[in-house]
Amino acid sequence: MLKPQTLLLLIALAMTPVVQAQEFATTFKATEVVPGITMIEGADGFAGGNMALLAGEDYVALIDDGLAPLAPALKAFVDEAAGRPVNFLVNTHVHGDHVGGNAHFAESGTVVFAHENIRKRLLEDPSGAGGEGGLPVVTFADGVTFYLNGLEAQVFHLPLAHTDGDAAIFFPEVNVLHTGDVFFHGLFPFIDLDNGGTVSGYIAAQQALIERLDDTSKVIPGHGPLATRADLQRDHDMLVDARARVKALVDDGQSADEIVAANPLADYHDDYNWGFISTERMTRTLVRDLGGE
Repeated sequence: MLKPQTLLLLIALAMTPVVQAQEFATTFKATEVVPGITMIEGADGFAGGNMALLAGEDYVALIDDGLAPLAPALKAFVDEAAGRPVNFLVNTHVHGDHVGGNAHFAESGTVVFAHENIRKRLLEDPSGAGGEGGLPVVTFADGVTFYLNGLEAQVFHLPLAHTDGDAAIFFPEVNVLHTGDVFFHGLFPFIDLDNGGTVSGYIAAQQALIERLDDTSKVIPGHGPLATRADLQRDHDMLVDARARVKALVDDGQSADEIVAANPLADYHDDYNWGFISTERMTRTLVRDLGGE
């Protein structure tokens, strides 16, 4: 099993050509999704997964908090954008490019919420969240609902998908969804089989998200640009088809190396291949998940 801090480094190194940068971000950019909800990402490099800031008269909440080394700069950016410190922080899953700033935010009184499996995994290795101070202090099993600044924020668990502790956050009044890493927009997804992820669970989670959305929904993916329901549907359909293509070869008795050589995902290479999850790695993930060797 990859430790969170190792994983975030691998993702960061792999993401650099995608974001056209050669190092971690030093500045951030904010994109208004709807009034009161802003997507935050690195402006000049990789800052971790996409974050969302909910700021209003009553409370400030943040979804995910990027890489640990960038936490002081991120907190300064978020505090200025919101006008005051963050009250609540929700982690979408355990990986260090989404929870790395936990400890730094907690030092200022931010309350960290997460699925119970995230806390269990971070207890084994808290460095991924910036140290023991970054452990979630409130956990949930199926979900939790926030009522913030006149909006309802539905946080709900997606079982055995990207990991075993995934959560997505839906704001029904404004039709906005933050998916965490159950959606890599326009990229082969990372399905972390060593931390409880499964391909079938990932596909089911995406389908569950699609069913909540309509053609006017705005979707903040774990990685990639702001998206729509159609974008999520396209990537879901790709994964369903990719799994079926690989399954046919596994059922035929072919080995992992033989399947890679056959290149069943060739049709998707130009659009979805990237540094961390190449076409070959996506193929091998599907083979392993299907029980092939």
